[in-house]
Amino acid sequence: MEQNRRDFLSGAAWMGVTAMAAGCMSAGKKLCNAVGAPMHGFRVAPMKQVRVGVIGVGARGLPAVHRISQIPGCTVTAISDINPDRLDKAQSVLKKLGRPAAKEWSRNGDTEAWKGLCDSDVCDVVYSVTPRPLHCPINVYAMDHGKHVLQEVPGAFSLDECWATVEAAERNRRHCMMLENCTYGEAEMLAFNLIHKGKLGEIVQAEVGYSHDQRNLQFNPSSRIAGVVDFWRLKRHMTRHGNYYPTHGLVPAGRCLDINRGDRFEYLVSVETKSASFEQFGRDNFPPSDWRHSAKMVKGDVNMSFLRTVNGKVLTLKHNVCTPAPYDRGNLYLGTRGIFRGINFHDDPAKDFTDGSPCRFGWEEKTGDNGAHLYFDLARTKAVREQYRHPFWKVAGEISKKVGGHGGMDFIMDLRWAYCLQNGLPLDTDVYDLATYSSIVELSERSVLARSAPIDFPDYTRGGWKTAHPFTVDEIDMGKFDFGTGVVSGSISS
Repeated sequence: MEQNRRDFLSGAAWMGVTAMAAGCMSAGKKLCNAVGAPMHGFRVAPMKQVRVGVIGVGARGLPAVHRISQIPGCTVTAISDINPDRLDKAQSVLKKLGRPAAKEWSRNGDTEAWKGLCDSDVCDVVYSVTPRPLHCPINVYAMDHGKHVLQEVPGAFSLDECWATVEAAERNRRHCMMLENCTYGEAEMLAFNLIHKGKLGEIVQAEVGYSHDQRNLQFNPSSRIAGVVDFWRLKRHMTRHGNYYPTHGLVPAGRCLDINRGDRFEYLVSVETKSASFEQFGRDNFPPSDWRHSAKMVKGDVNMSFLRTVNGKVLTLKHNVCTPAPYDRGNLYLGTRGIFRGINFHDDPAKDFTDGSPCRFGWEEKTGDNGAHLYFDLARTKAVREQYRHPFWKVAGEISKKVGGHGGMDFIMDLRWAYCLQNGLPLDTDVYDLATYSSIVELSERSVLARSAPIDFPDYTRGGWKTAHPFTVDEIDMGKFDFGTGVVSGSISS
């Protein structure tokens, strides 16, 4: 495997034979558009009925069963979880929606029973919502057994896992998309639309990230594995450096910057603050007899990474789950003609788009005419926001908010991949994107441990980014879905 990766980086094994060896041509129709990157633009024959197997039906997986089951042409045919109570809840959701019961795996607690789901012929797509150590194993095993994969974030946790996932997708000609729901947030998609219509000019710098006060969540987790309280998040802070949850701000930004489609991340530097907030929280909230009172952290409170692209753009990526700060994904884009700034409120996503929201933007109507007062006033902001609302939200926003999931963006995400599969279209992001964005986990830690030295990104496309088609502002034809009266109001939680 390692020799293959060295060959990938040098291009020696791929430049002349990739298209034929990977089956890039099918029935005379070109399915990819970049030498060395056979999964760019990859599509499969239209799947009018998409059979989905969900692995992990806990806090994120159970709502996924609820959403997927309301998409016409999609059926949850299989579920897997080691917790029988979760399986019962998932079956209850299906029954409430009038859907047939799904075939089950893992009710007996077998931690590898999910492989049976992948081995079976009852589903075409694996929707993976599991603990993080299972992400890469499920990616590879499911694709090796003929399934397309939709994987929770991050899609992998080391460069070896990233390469293994890329190789499995290419080897099997199967989709592997990361389920980054924030890519489909209304503010993020508005920024994407404005940028790709050229309203902000050329973007030269972006600031994004993930700020979310998780002190109570990490010190008092509700999740359990085999009946034992799971402190995996907190233990990560106690043992590792770097940004282990990079994708919420990063993936939308990568689409705005055309990463892997005309540009790519070249290197990063990463720096951390000292660790203080988590240790203070432990002392303040637990008695000396509790191990959490004196728990020592390795990871600093705030990790900041600076990513530079081949074309000279810079992206600032922040990770902070330690301090008492408001939820924020950043969403700041600076262009040669304008600016976009959108703060996101986790508890009430609708606040993103009220007149009092700090989601603001503006651009020059003519060269140099705004200067320091570039932000539009609230009336103009509201009008332009509606004018440039992304097509996904124009046609599916109301039904998405009705079904639910982080203000509707979860349902738009699921509706979109279902639409692409049912109509034989490429998915919005591919396995190279999954690998690129997930690489931050290891690369940021490497840089921190090397006193913020620059660390190069692998080029998972082996040069294919140079000729890949850029991202476009696509649409969803809602006329191809027959929702009837079956949509159930309200989201669901575990």
